[in-house]
Amino acid sequence: VQLQASGGGLVQAGGSLTLSCVASGGAFSRLVMGWFRQAPGKEREFVSAVSRSYNTYYVDSVKGRFTISRDNNKNTVYLQMNSLEPEDTAIYSCAASRTAILSNYRHKEAYNYWGQGTQVTVSS
Repeated sequence: VQLQASGGGLVQAGGSLTLSCVASGGAFSRLVMGWFRQAPGKEREFVSAVSRSYNTYYVDSVKGRFTISRDNNKNTVYLQMNSLEPEDTAIYSCAASRTAILSNYRHKEAYNYWGQGTQVTVSS
């Protein structure tokens, strides 16, 4: 499975961005899809995931501001980010898993495939 992320950029605090990640080379509907981010000097952290059955999960810091969705017809997962804060500045990466289950959706080790990152910078 190959993943191609896009949609990052520079935005002012309070603004919005939508990230997209297109998957190829696998049965997309069978994949758990996730978004992770890594800020400078920090470890990669879980942001959000969407299950095969469209259930969604978020880290507490983005609940109510970010929305993950998937379009199985387009082999694409989206991350709509609203009310962005400077603390959201990071490189965002999409990931896919064939084997993840509910108990490990938030763990980067559960994901088999990773896309390249896309930079999101939020200015204050």
